[in-house]
Amino acid sequence: MYLLDDHALDCIRKAGRLSSEARELGRSLVGEGVRLRDVAEEMELHILEHGGRLAFPVNISLNDTAAHFTPNSADQVAFSNGDLVKLDVGAQVDGYLGDTATTVEVGTRNWQSLIKASERALAMALEMAKEGVSVGTIGGVVDRSIKESGFRPVVNLSGHEMKRFNLHAGLSIPNIDDGTKTKVQTNMLLAIEPFATNGHGQVANGKSGNIYRVLRDRPIRDPEADRLFQRIKEEFTTLPFCERWCDRLQPDSGSLLRVLHRHGVISSYPVLIETHGGMVSQAEHTILAGNGHSEITTL
Repeated sequence: MYLLDDHALDCIRKAGRLSSEARELGRSLVGEGVRLRDVAEEMELHILEHGGRLAFPVNISLNDTAAHFTPNSADQVAFSNGDLVKLDVGAQVDGYLGDTATTVEVGTRNWQSLIKASERALAMALEMAKEGVSVGTIGGVVDRSIKESGFRPVVNLSGHEMKRFNLHAGLSIPNIDDGTKTKVQTNMLLAIEPFATNGHGQVANGKSGNIYRVLRDRPIRDPEADRLFQRIKEEFTTLPFCERWCDRLQPDSGSLLRVLHRHGVISSYPVLIETHGGMVSQAEHTILAGNGHSEITTL
């Protein structure tokens, strides 16, 4: 059992509530001709204006891209009719995290069964995820549910444990039964996120998705780049960040981020693309695991 005091529990619940509100706001904003950047910034602004901070940049991933894309400051790309849109958002309150995702189809109904496949798998996994259940067993439930819906799980994506200021804290929640016997413990904070596809069921790395994290601390000779690096460490600590946010710290930060990347002090997250071009849906909630039942913080 993990021990959490009242302050931690309050922060976890607030982070979950803000994440949920931002997710639903994003759903309401997505539409043909709407810019991705505008949706991301409105979702993030909601969290900031309601007493939270950002756990990571809003991910807006289209069609065969499963994860890890956020628009940059100059991005003019807009949603098109028929797009399958994954919105993934997270809030943090004093370092305690919420993480949730949904899939929206723009203007058509071609992919409703694929959307429902990930949602159904999530619902079944949430019922299963509690004290004493192995994460492999949870993954098996996801796998069977998605296959029963006529699709494939994305086998090399998974949910994850979260701890304070740590979005991916070690324990993975697979989307198949990978044989992992590690059991859920009370007060574990877990993000469970099935991905379903009509493709091969695997993703591969694409180009950078404009999302970064601090990798290590070392001196930077370029004074402007070093100044930005110090601000990044202060503002974002160990959590992911993006170019849009850095532009608020220092205008035109893109070139300086490239300097920091070359120095090896930050790393970038590549977008994750279905290997056979299959469409991908995602559904995600955060749970606070319990004995007998778990609390969903992002409903």
